Amino acid sequence: MDDDPTRGEGEDEVPPRRPDPEDLDSTRISLRPVAEDHVGDLRWIHQRPGVVRWWDEPADEFPWDEPDSTRLTIFVDGQIGGMIQYWEEDEPKYRHAGIDLFVDPALHNKGIGTSAVREVARYLFEARGHHRLEIDPAVDNTVAIRVYEKVGFRPVGVTRRSERDPDGRGWHDSLLMDMLSTEFNPGEED
Repeated sequence: MDDDPTRGEGEDEVPPRRPDPEDLDSTRISLRPVAEDHVGDLRWIHQRPGVVRWWDEPADEFPWDEPDSTRLTIFVDGQIGGMIQYWEEDEPKYRHAGIDLFVDPALHNKGIGTSAVREVARYLFEARGHHRLEIDPAVDNTVAIRVYEKVGFRPVGVTRRSERDPDGRGWHDSLLMDMLSTEFNPGEED
């Protein structure tokens, strides 16, 4: 694996070197805590139209702008391919966790998001002891919904006008999905 996978710093530079989508094996992903040298690549991916449509423009503080979330960089063949994050509700009466992620659109439909969600879900169920996970993609985000369903998430309901549109002028609906530990698909039959 590449010790320094960062290929660019900042949005105005040449795009970072990306994993080759044609020569990709989703089992060759790894997750590492977000580090300072990942920021340039993560910002570049985050600003791609296929990501910013769902995640808005990154805040100036990104990726350090959500201190209650644990953020992990998704590496594909040693190169940065996206980010996955999770948060945990620690109140014993309501204990559960949530996940969200983005993957470079050039790597969509290659199993990268599915593998990353599976790894984080496995960790949250097995190591952190959660019995339930949730996620709430926009109802139009069919790529994300398909990934979550492969792992075992099921639709619970639509939360109407629950999130601001990226332009800040309107609202859109989200699909609340959850998964119990007994519903987790670890991927053996895929």
